[in-house]
Amino acid sequence: MAGTRATCGLADFRAQALARVNSYRAAGASCGAQGSFPAVPALAWNDALTQASLVHSDDMVALNFFSHTGSSGSNAGQRAAAAGYVWSTWGENIAAGQPSVESVMAAWLASPGHCANLMNARFRDIGLACVSGTANNRYRTYWTMTLGAAR
Repeated sequence: MAGTRATCGLADFRAQALARVNSYRAAGASCGAQGSFPAVPALAWNDALTQASLVHSDDMVALNFFSHTGSSGSNAGQRAAAAGYVWSTWGENIAAGQPSVESVMAAWLASPGHCANLMNARFRDIGLACVSGTANNRYRTYWTMTLGAAR
Protein backbone atom coordinates (compact mmCIF):
# COMPACT_ATOMS: atom_id res chain seq x y z
CA MET A 1 0.00 0.00 0.00
CA ALA A 2 1.33 3.42 -0.93
CA GLY A 3 0.54 5.21 2.33
CA THR A 4 0.98 8.87 3.13
CA ARG A 5 4.40 9.09 1.46
CA ALA A 6 2.58 9.05 -1.88
CA THR A 7 0.65 12.25 -1.16
CA CYS A 8 3.33 14.98 -0.92
CA GLY A 9 1.89 15.63 2.53
CA LEU A 10 -1.36 16.99 1.06
CA ALA A 11 -4.51 16.59 3.17
CA ASP A 12 -7.49 14.70 1.70
CA PHE A 13 -5.32 13.73 -1.28
CA ARG A 14 -7.29 10.68 -2.42
CA ALA A 15 -10.72 12.28 -1.94
CA GLN A 16 -9.69 15.48 -3.73
CA ALA A 17 -8.11 13.64 -6.65
CA LEU A 18 -11.00 11.25 -7.17
CA ALA A 19 -13.63 13.99 -6.84
CA ARG A 20 -11.85 16.26 -9.31
CA VAL A 21 -11.23 13.55 -11.92
CA ASN A 22 -14.78 12.25 -11.68
CA SER A 23 -16.27 15.75 -11.91
CA TYR A 24 -14.36 16.26 -15.18
CA ARG A 25 -15.53 12.88 -16.46
CA ALA A 26 -19.15 13.61 -15.48
CA ALA A 27 -19.14 16.95 -17.32
CA GLY A 28 -17.30 15.93 -20.48
CA ALA A 29 -14.39 17.98 -21.78
CA SER A 30 -12.86 19.60 -24.82
CA CYS A 31 -9.30 18.33 -25.12
CA GLY A 32 -7.89 20.59 -27.83
CA ALA A 33 -6.44 18.67 -30.77
CA GLN A 34 -7.67 15.40 -29.22
CA GLY A 35 -11.28 16.53 -29.68
CA SER A 36 -14.32 16.78 -27.44
CA PHE A 37 -15.29 14.00 -25.08
CA PRO A 38 -18.80 13.34 -23.75
CA ALA A 39 -19.49 12.49 -20.13
CA VAL A 40 -18.05 9.09 -19.17
CA PRO A 41 -18.42 6.84 -16.10
CA ALA A 42 -16.64 7.65 -12.86
CA LEU A 43 -13.34 5.99 -12.00
CA ALA A 44 -12.71 3.87 -8.91
CA TRP A 45 -9.59 4.28 -6.77
CA ASN A 46 -7.24 1.31 -7.11
CA ASP A 47 -4.44 0.62 -4.63
CA ALA A 48 -2.37 -1.44 -7.10
CA LEU A 49 -2.42 1.43 -9.62
CA THR A 50 -1.49 3.81 -6.80
CA GLN A 51 1.45 1.57 -5.95
CA ALA A 52 2.54 1.54 -9.61
CA SER A 53 2.28 5.35 -9.62
CA LEU A 54 4.34 5.59 -6.43
CA VAL A 55 7.07 3.34 -7.83
CA HIS A 56 7.40 5.62 -10.85
CA SER A 57 7.33 8.90 -8.92
CA ASP A 58 9.91 7.47 -6.48
CA ASP A 59 12.10 6.44 -9.41
CA MET A 60 11.93 9.93 -10.95
CA VAL A 61 12.85 11.56 -7.62
CA ALA A 62 15.64 9.10 -6.80
CA LEU A 63 17.33 9.45 -10.19
CA ASN A 64 16.31 13.05 -10.94
CA PHE A 65 14.58 12.50 -14.29
CA PHE A 66 11.16 13.15 -15.79
CA SER A 67 9.82 10.64 -18.31
CA HIS A 68 7.06 8.10 -18.88
CA THR A 69 9.78 5.47 -19.24
CA GLY A 70 11.19 4.22 -15.95
CA SER A 71 14.91 4.00 -15.26
CA SER A 72 14.70 0.24 -15.95
CA GLY A 73 12.98 0.84 -19.30
CA SER A 74 9.55 0.01 -17.87
CA ASN A 75 6.29 1.52 -19.06
CA ALA A 76 3.17 2.16 -16.99
CA GLY A 77 1.57 -1.14 -18.04
CA GLN A 78 4.58 -3.09 -16.81
CA ARG A 79 4.62 -1.15 -13.54
CA ALA A 80 0.88 -1.78 -13.05
CA ALA A 81 1.34 -5.51 -13.70
CA ALA A 82 4.27 -5.64 -11.25
CA ALA A 83 1.98 -4.08 -8.63
CA GLY A 84 -0.59 -6.85 -9.21
CA TYR A 85 -3.02 -5.09 -11.56
CA VAL A 86 -4.11 -7.39 -14.41
CA TRP A 87 -5.07 -4.90 -17.10
CA SER A 88 -6.77 -4.94 -20.47
CA THR A 89 -5.77 -1.32 -21.16
CA TRP A 90 -3.74 1.33 -19.36
CA GLY A 91 -2.65 4.96 -19.58
CA GLU A 92 -0.45 7.31 -17.64
CA ASN A 93 -0.22 11.02 -16.90
CA ILE A 94 2.88 12.49 -15.30
CA ALA A 95 3.60 16.01 -14.12
CA ALA A 96 6.17 17.82 -12.02
CA GLY A 97 6.26 20.97 -9.96
CA GLN A 98 2.56 21.46 -9.23
CA PRO A 99 1.93 22.16 -5.52
CA SER A 100 -1.62 20.79 -5.23
CA VAL A 101 -4.14 18.28 -6.55
CA GLU A 102 -6.09 21.18 -8.03
CA SER A 103 -3.09 22.57 -9.92
CA VAL A 104 -1.94 19.23 -11.32
CA MET A 105 -5.46 18.35 -12.47
CA ALA A 106 -5.81 21.76 -14.14
CA ALA A 107 -2.48 21.24 -15.93
CA TRP A 108 -3.55 17.82 -17.17
CA LEU A 109 -6.93 19.11 -18.32
CA ALA A 110 -5.17 21.91 -20.27
CA SER A 111 -2.91 19.41 -22.08
CA PRO A 112 -4.73 17.65 -24.96
CA GLY A 113 -3.08 14.24 -24.51
CA HIS A 114 -3.39 14.21 -20.73
CA CYS A 115 -6.98 15.45 -20.97
CA ALA A 116 -7.81 12.64 -23.41
CA ASN A 117 -6.42 10.12 -20.90
CA LEU A 118 -8.61 11.61 -18.15
CA MET A 119 -11.66 11.36 -20.41
CA ASN A 120 -10.96 7.91 -21.90
CA ALA A 121 -14.16 5.88 -21.50
CA ARG A 122 -12.22 2.58 -21.52
CA PHE A 123 -10.58 3.37 -18.18
CA ARG A 124 -12.37 2.22 -15.03
CA ASP A 125 -9.67 2.53 -12.35
CA ILE A 126 -7.20 5.16 -11.19
CA GLY A 127 -4.16 5.38 -8.98
CA LEU A 128 -2.24 8.56 -8.18
CA ALA A 129 0.94 9.36 -6.33
CA CYS A 130 2.84 12.55 -5.59
CA VAL A 131 6.37 12.31 -4.22
CA SER A 132 8.22 15.34 -2.89
CA GLY A 133 11.54 16.08 -4.52
CA THR A 134 14.70 16.91 -2.62
CA ALA A 135 17.10 19.84 -2.86
CA ASN A 136 18.90 17.88 -5.59
CA ASN A 137 15.80 17.55 -7.79
CA ARG A 138 14.72 19.90 -10.54
CA TYR A 139 11.11 19.90 -9.27
CA ARG A 140 9.54 20.01 -5.81
CA THR A 141 6.83 17.45 -6.68
CA TYR A 142 6.65 14.47 -9.03
CA TRP A 143 3.16 13.25 -9.94
CA THR A 144 2.17 9.98 -11.60
CA MET A 145 -1.40 8.98 -12.45
CA THR A 146 -1.94 5.43 -13.70
CA LEU A 147 -5.28 4.64 -15.33
CA GLY A 148 -6.57 1.26 -16.37
CA ALA A 149 -9.28 -1.27 -16.94
CA ALA A 150 -8.86 -4.68 -15.37
CA ARG A 151 -9.04 -7.80 -17.47
